[in-house]
Amino acid sequence: MNNLKLTLLVLIGLLLSNCQGQTDEATNSNIFGKALNSQNSVAAAALPELLGPKDSVAVKVAGEVLDVCQAKGCWMDVKLKDNNVMKVRFKDYGFFVPKDIAGKTVVMHGMAYKEMISVADQRHYAQDAGKSEAEIKAITQPQNSITFVADGVLVQ
Repeated sequence: MNNLKLTLLVLIGLLLSNCQGQTDEATNSNIFGKALNSQNSVAAAALPELLGPKDSVAVKVAGEVLDVCQAKGCWMDVKLKDNNVMKVRFKDYGFFVPKDIAGKTVVMHGMAYKEMISVADQRHYAQDAGKSEAEIKAITQPQNSITFVADGVLVQ
């Protein structure tokens, strides 16, 4: 019975350690999800032009985090140009980012999409971000947006 308990504890410890970010000692950056570096990344501001008429594109993007889901760190908003924002989610809900990285630069690898975000989804994101009830109720129209599904994030 004791061996079973020990085995379970070891397995739980391994699972929990896999959910945490890794630290890249050379750059003192945190890596979440798939390992990556900042080389050959495209500025988030250039993403709308990079997408052009396409619906999606695989890309490595660098940009400033404006907001993070305060419930779990399960999404973040990254600044584009002209005060536009890109919602970033994480592939297969497989990892989260720290909730305190607003203002930091991130490099993300994954897929960028043109997407229509429903009122319900916008309100859900606003609630996760801790917005007031009045701000949430003020969301009444679907929004065309660029979204990103990251399989790896490096927080610098």
